[in-house]
Amino acid sequence: MRVVVQRVAEANVAVDGEVVGEIRLGLLVFLGVHRGDDESDLRYLVDKVVGLRIFPDEDRRMNRSLLDVGGEILVISQFTLYGDCRKGRRPSFVEAAEPEQAEELYECWLDALRARGLEPQAGVFGATMNVRLVNDGPVTLLLDSSREF
Repeated sequence: MRVVVQRVAEANVAVDGEVVGEIRLGLLVFLGVHRGDDESDLRYLVDKVVGLRIFPDEDRRMNRSLLDVGGEILVISQFTLYGDCRKGRRPSFVEAAEPEQAEELYECWLDALRARGLEPQAGVFGATMNVRLVNDGPVTLLLDSSREF
């Protein structure tokens, strides 16, 4: 499982011109599911993302988590995080999970956030989406449950 995490001042996602998810200060998370992922991958990354200390404290040091600052979270499914561009010019997506598995783990991700007291906003799984954001910092991090990076 891979995520791109961006600290944002605001973000929203629209499908067919209609905003379906919107947040102010918080985290925008792009979530990609690998074909071999399971609940242990999910738990690891949910814990990591929710606990990331990337919000500034009173000394402007990145020392506070999403929960510490009362931030919001927007989660977008993105199978292209498993795009392999090493050969040729067209990405291969063979490492991405099949849609049924990916959607199930995506929904479990949202449920895991709710279990932590958050009210996640989300895109529409499998839809073509327009995502708008104001990256705060900028702060952008890449996380992988297999700890490849």
